[in-house]
Amino acid sequence: MLPFAFALSLFMAGQPATADVAAPTPTPEAPPEAPFPAGAPHDDYQFVGWCYGTLRGYLDLHDQVMPEVTRIEAEFRKPGTRLSDDLKVYADMQKDGQRQLKLFRAALTAAEKASLRPLNTVGAAAVRKGRSTWNAGPDVTKARMAQAWMSWTPPARCETTARSLEARASLMGPAFKANAEPESTPDVAPSADTAPSAPN
Repeated sequence: MLPFAFALSLFMAGQPATADVAAPTPTPEAPPEAPFPAGAPHDDYQFVGWCYGTLRGYLDLHDQVMPEVTRIEAEFRKPGTRLSDDLKVYADMQKDGQRQLKLFRAALTAAEKASLRPLNTVGAAAVRKGRSTWNAGPDVTKARMAQAWMSWTPPARCETTARSLEARASLMGPAFKANAEPESTPDVAPSADTAPSAPN
């Protein structure tokens, strides 16, 4: 004989829905994740390496492009705005870029420590690929490079992926250490200093 609950479920499966049965509440959909930038690798570790490289390239261009950036900002002023305010935005972006570099570096380091195989070579290649996005040919003018630099921001996916990668690597690291062979230690009788104290 079928259990009552199971038989009831089979019976109800064949019945039409009635008006007094509440429909399941739809769960809100998660916001769509930011797309991968063109040419960026899709593997999390390599992608964070690519993010590090492209951000490093952006920060390294600061001194080279700022004279042209200043000229552009001074020439195309909006009424009621000050040049110093706009230039401060770029200084703030440099500070935030340094913060993100530390985040990317920490994520890459955590992944390398947790991995059972060396990742350094793959990571270095991803960093170089990201850095190469700022390689400009001889036909690119200073004004065009400055405009590209002024309008660039790190892809939104970079920071979220880096945080996720570091979190996963931190969880995996102890698991790898737990699987290692324990070191053999000689049997030593506990001394008075190391012996557990008796309960009161």
